[in-house]
Amino acid sequence: MVPHSRLSIGNEEAEASAQAVRSGQLVDGPQTRVFEQTVADQTGTEWGIATTSGTTALHLALLGLGVGAGDRVALPSYVCVALLHAIRYVGAEPVVVDVDPDTMNIDPDALKQLASSGLKAVIVPHMFGLPAPLDDILALGIPVIEDCALAIGAVDRGRPVGGQGTLGICSFYATKMLTTGEGGMVVGQDPEQEARIRDLRDYDQPEGRTLRFNYKMTEMQAAMGLVQLGRLPSFIERRRQIAECYYNDLKVLDLNLPVDIPGGNHVFYRYVTRTSQPIDHLIVRLEQEGVACRRPVSQPLHRLLGETETSFAGTEAVFDQALSVPIYPSLTDGEYKTVVKVLHHILS
Repeated sequence: MVPHSRLSIGNEEAEASAQAVRSGQLVDGPQTRVFEQTVADQTGTEWGIATTSGTTALHLALLGLGVGAGDRVALPSYVCVALLHAIRYVGAEPVVVDVDPDTMNIDPDALKQLASSGLKAVIVPHMFGLPAPLDDILALGIPVIEDCALAIGAVDRGRPVGGQGTLGICSFYATKMLTTGEGGMVVGQDPEQEARIRDLRDYDQPEGRTLRFNYKMTEMQAAMGLVQLGRLPSFIERRRQIAECYYNDLKVLDLNLPVDIPGGNHVFYRYVTRTSQPIDHLIVRLEQEGVACRRPVSQPLHRLLGETETSFAGTEAVFDQALSVPIYPSLTDGEYKTVVKVLHHILS
């Protein structure tokens, strides 16, 4: 079976984590501080604050923007449910927005229609490694949290993703662009926001009346993250190499292949195609032939929230048609050939 996702870690990550253990400083030490600054440099920001996950990073980012009970926060409908959880953590109201079916990113025109309805913030994921249309979104004047969970290392018109919004967040889950096992980070430019968010994360402060959170990353995770960050350029190069091969080998099939945007720099966290074939049946057939493919998103948020589906034509089209095929740095040439052979066998 060719898996849909697979880790890209080795002895260097293991040794770096072991050295952190041997140091005796397991939390809030030098590895974390270096990792925070290195991720900040990667995203073109001034600072980073490491956390336990991408979800907790988003929770702290919302709090850092002053989002609270009753505030309205926009996010795309076609996205991981973790974003919805973070909004609910702070008691805010999620406002789901349709996506552009060609890019699968949030539709700025749909967002514009909501801009006058008192939005406190908008969360903008760069879906599957493709930069979202930030210029159009930033022009609306709504505070933006860039979600780089699927796109660290991507560049939009010469600017790294993560540093263009008010704040950015990263995820370092096991199968993300780079991993610390679990982990996340908030990045930004404003020193006052940094102080506020770091205070919220440093839960063991003497003054106990302020609600704080035990969201610190360990030194072992940070040590692994530094190794992974050094390997990120080679990871992206391999992903793009595979994506180019897919384009050449799959363009004759009943598949709409991923697009890039002018000036964009897709990093292909996922290789998401679209097809007229019934997706669930196709996934079963592919698995029977030895290739694990998946729906990229398990359920649109507007369905979970009971929103009227006719308002989300782009999301519905993508959910009905999107198929994610294996792409990751450790995918071997032999496995790649198997994926292509099986897709041709089933879709030709």
